[in-house]
Amino acid sequence: MYSRAYKSIVSAPPLLWVALFLLLPYALMLVHSFWLVREGFIVHQWSLQNYATLVHNPVYLEVLFRTARIAASVMLLSLLLGYPLAYYMSFRAGLRKELLYQLVIIPLWVSYLVRGYAWKTILGYAGILNREPVSFFLYSPFAVILTLTHIYTPFVFLPLYASLEHIPRSLIEASQDLGASPRATFFRVILPLSLPGLLAGATFAFVLTLGDFLTPLLVGGPSSVMIANIVQNLFGTAYDWPLGAAISLGILLLIIGLLFLTERLEKRWSYR
Repeated sequence: MYSRAYKSIVSAPPLLWVALFLLLPYALMLVHSFWLVREGFIVHQWSLQNYATLVHNPVYLEVLFRTARIAASVMLLSLLLGYPLAYYMSFRAGLRKELLYQLVIIPLWVSYLVRGYAWKTILGYAGILNREPVSFFLYSPFAVILTLTHIYTPFVFLPLYASLEHIPRSLIEASQDLGASPRATFFRVILPLSLPGLLAGATFAFVLTLGDFLTPLLVGGPSSVMIANIVQNLFGTAYDWPLGAAISLGILLLIIGLLFLTERLEKRWSYR
């Protein structure tokens, strides 16, 4: 058994790291959210005005709902692409499994900016898909959803593939021996057992999209502004750090709520 002193020494560096680079920034952001900006200067005066602005200004709620719609669309499309691919690789690929796995994760080695600019070139005027040109392809919610789906599908695929790989093949054989059809085996055995990976992948796609601000800048337009773009502008050119901190805390609480809900759903399904 390790002594208490040894455990304290070993755990001190990671705890200090978390406190300095995670908890302290959150605490500073919380304090800033109660301050005000007057005549271009941050005034250290405690107030709930920033939170009142979020509630009463319809612009922020509209942008938040738009961001949630885009995030939900990216999540659904990533699942529709990632699940069949993960299923095929886990049960049907055979000797090609390793090759296909490498092909899926290779895009993760490429810079986020490179992939974003690649889609901007493809969807732009005189691009590969936009030779007409058609304004619908670029600087629209469609372009943002398409680009983010391409970027985040591997993050959905990985937990799905890991979940499918851990399903005991003996359960599938038992289902077939008992006369279940392939469809019944999928919906009664494979899908329920892969739900933890499905929930993890859906959470990855939704949360990562919710905080993305670069893709709307590259391929989005005025109709594709997301909540992270508002935060970036408030901390940048607008120099309204208190309001930006209030919005950031709102997003943080929303994400924590989603993670808590996902954890509860996963535990509840595992119990069943």
